[in-house]
Amino acid sequence: MKISYNWLKDYVKTDLSPEDAGKLLTGCGLEVESIEKIETVKGGLVGMVVGEVKTKEKHPDADRLNLTTVDIGTGELLNIVCGASNVEAGQKVIIATIGAKLYPSTGEPFEIKKSKIRGAASEGMICAEDEIGLGTSHAGIMVLDADAKIGMPAKEYFKIEEDYLLEIGLTPNRADAASHVGVARDLVAVLNSNNKSEEENSDINLMLPDVSNFQTENRSSEIEVIVEDHEACPRYSGVTIKNIKVTDSPDWLKNRLKVIGVRPINNVVDITNYVLHELGQPLHAFDAAKIKGNKVIVKKLADKSKFTTLDGTERELSSEDLMICNAEGGMCIAGVFGGIESGVNENTTSIFLESAYFNSTSIRRTSKRHSLKTDASFRYERGTDPNITVFALQRAAMLIREIAGGEIASSVIDIYPKKIENFKVPFSFEKCDNLIGKHIDLEIIKKIIISLGIEIEHEGHDALLLSVPPYKVDVQREQDVIEEVLRIYGYNNIEIPTELNSSLSFAEKPDKEKIQNTIADLLSNNGFSEMMCLSLTKEDYSTRLKSLNPEQNVKMMNPLSSDLDVLRQTLLFSGLETIAYNQNRKNADLKLYEFGKTYMAIKGESTKYIETKHLSVFVTGRKQPESWNAKNENVSFYTLKGIVNSILERLGVDVKMNETSSDVYSQGLTYNWNKKTIVEFGSVSRPVLKSMDIKQEVFYADINWDLIVEAVKKNKQTMYSEVPKFPEVKRDLALLIDKAVKFEQLEQLAYQAEKALLKSVNLFDVYQGDKLPAGKKSYALSFILQDENATLTDKQIEKIMEKLMKTYQEKVGAEIR
Repeated sequence: MKISYNWLKDYVKTDLSPEDAGKLLTGCGLEVESIEKIETVKGGLVGMVVGEVKTKEKHPDADRLNLTTVDIGTGELLNIVCGASNVEAGQKVIIATIGAKLYPSTGEPFEIKKSKIRGAASEGMICAEDEIGLGTSHAGIMVLDADAKIGMPAKEYFKIEEDYLLEIGLTPNRADAASHVGVARDLVAVLNSNNKSEEENSDINLMLPDVSNFQTENRSSEIEVIVEDHEACPRYSGVTIKNIKVTDSPDWLKNRLKVIGVRPINNVVDITNYVLHELGQPLHAFDAAKIKGNKVIVKKLADKSKFTTLDGTERELSSEDLMICNAEGGMCIAGVFGGIESGVNENTTSIFLESAYFNSTSIRRTSKRHSLKTDASFRYERGTDPNITVFALQRAAMLIREIAGGEIASSVIDIYPKKIENFKVPFSFEKCDNLIGKHIDLEIIKKIIISLGIEIEHEGHDALLLSVPPYKVDVQREQDVIEEVLRIYGYNNIEIPTELNSSLSFAEKPDKEKIQNTIADLLSNNGFSEMMCLSLTKEDYSTRLKSLNPEQNVKMMNPLSSDLDVLRQTLLFSGLETIAYNQNRKNADLKLYEFGKTYMAIKGESTKYIETKHLSVFVTGRKQPESWNAKNENVSFYTLKGIVNSILERLGVDVKMNETSSDVYSQGLTYNWNKKTIVEFGSVSRPVLKSMDIKQEVFYADINWDLIVEAVKKNKQTMYSEVPKFPEVKRDLALLIDKAVKFEQLEQLAYQAEKALLKSVNLFDVYQGDKLPAGKKSYALSFILQDENATLTDKQIEKIMEKLMKTYQEKVGAEIR
């Protein structure tokens, strides 16, 4: 949310700098994410002054150029070459001096430098309005009034205002702060809580706009209002204003809106936007001449009714959409978006001004149903103040009368059949101290509560009965009020206790957090960066792999967007999105990991939901950053395999290896534990990478973390064994086998053939290609042999290898290569 600091100071009297105010607001829960200096003219006309043209003569070498001398009040005349046809001696003009940076209305900024033009020295520039961002005309230089003071900075002459834009990260529960007055209310409360003065009337007050002079001039244009759905519209207020003139807004109003990023449209619409951002109450102005039947009816239309909104889009309405209608049809989607036929334009002379309180749930559903996000719906969805509708209406009506002329031609219509009462909340000082962990002076607590607009209905010895206004939608319980007190008092003002109390507790073994932190440290220490991705993803991803079933998606009932409509079935696409994002920003060498959960819905007589924790590991790009003393070598399958093996070895998990058949990988392996797949890793297939617009090879490991924890739990006690005195021997075999043969089968056959001296079998290469016979693949296996009591002889080794080759030839039809 954008807040203008100059505008904010209309409601709170303070001489704080924007930076200091930002720190106070952040400390009380309104996080100021950035502070940006804003000027009504970009660049603030720095380096530009009022000057007087003293002389003018034609350039000897250019027909369209003039040689001028200009006085800017420094005591020395500047020589300036000017191409404008309207330049004359005696004129007061704007001079951009050397070093000034100009921000033209169109085109790129440029800096004024001392130069020679056709051989003549030029020490500045006489400016046209479009060259300095004051307009769009380039018909000639700007000629100022004759009484303009020579040497006066252009910034002063044109009254260029400076402001500061505060960007506040507003959380969804803080609807009460979705306006300048709302932010000012918190700032006043903080300043008062910090005020240690004991003098009377030393506290700062929130200064609200004065509407005491509001009055109706005549009642000649009464419009009948009928509210048919009081549940969706608990309060509806309106007033008619006639004989107005719709034109551009005055500069002060346009500048206020521009600072917060709102585009000025016309004086009437700008005033409704101004009051919206001032008070947080959305308003809507209807052209009174277009209200057919002289009736405003708040109701829901039939399902599938057609309605064209201000953007020219024809929309199909739901029977649940609340509409503002006239006697013949819809004029506006209530609280969301206006209609194209009832809006205010330059021909409008009378308006009906609406100020209402709509049900937040109704507006939220309509906004999401039509994918319409507006400033009005933003506030209505979170909850506005039902008791401010008439005040906001009067404020806007008085501004319209002041700026657009006209007269208030009806009494204020206010349909409010069932008043929304304040929340009654008991408040205990003792509980406040216990929850906060510090005793806060009772007077400070009461001062904070009152500054926030909460009334003290009754005060006892150690408790209060509070009346909380309904605009504080998230303050309905005692602990909510305590939180309000704490955030205004300041979290940083709560001292860290010198004494720490704790109790013994039983912790399940193994410690899941400790195991996760161990592996996180291992990966981070090896150059990996941890990702934290959303569990929400797009449904389309589940259709890109045969191993995923779209029917098993856990779907959101009320998705934030079409890209976040289901819970993820795999961590793969979250990681690939991160890789694509980084590669598009020239960061292609990545080592990433994420601990996260996957979700599946198994449908039957009753839907069963399965939630599984995984660890994903991704490597892509170069092994090491580019350097003169390092090889330019890319990561490979074996880089990832080494990382996976390191994780399993660190946790002492023994696994069985096999080739993967998943369509996630072009080639890969699976590790099984207790006949379950505990790890699957390999090179991500090209179709998957192409679907994510990733051009380089990516290696991915999917580790079932729940199974890892279970395996660690069942680990046997670590036993020490002596380092063997006799060396181990490694031998390799290359086999041509059928594609159906798995590594697990070859491993089992090897251990059956040699039980005593064979220590391990490893698959270190797989080849499948057109150079092999159809239906065949090539495996390269390594065997570790060792006798713990003697050194193996060549004869023993040859005998074992012959036995292995014979077994493979007989059992699986292998061809020794």
